[in-house]
Amino acid sequence: MNRSTINNREDVKFLVQEFYKKVRVDKLLEPIFNSVITDWDTHLDHLTTFWETSLFIGRKLDHKYTGNPLEAHVKTDEALGNSISELHFGVWLNLWYATIDLHFEGEIADKAKRRARKMGTFMFLKIFEARQNKNK
Repeated sequence: MNRSTINNREDVKFLVQEFYKKVRVDKLLEPIFNSVITDWDTHLDHLTTFWETSLFIGRKLDHKYTGNPLEAHVKTDEALGNSISELHFGVWLNLWYATIDLHFEGEIADKAKRRARKMGTFMFLKIFEARQNKNK
């Protein structure tokens, strides 16, 4: 399969959609995502905007992400009985990398991998911190 570069919102949208097709059937991740997300079309559009904003910093964009993903993930973890683990983030990251590697190459694809790795680590650490603060 020919891989292309990530150049615009349509490319990001394709990446997000292909990635979440995998997430939604993954045995570990599916129960979490499908229990929390009720409107997948809206969520995928929101995530497309998130990744577009993250990957194209400095570009004038028609859509700009606003939101607090950390808060959303902490609330999700609480709602699921503090059951999100580093394994969930590892599987999520592996699926993200696999989706990128299947369809894309180049600088923005590499940036998408780096950002996801940093974000996953940060999110898990903050979720763990929120659990500790809750128990004080």
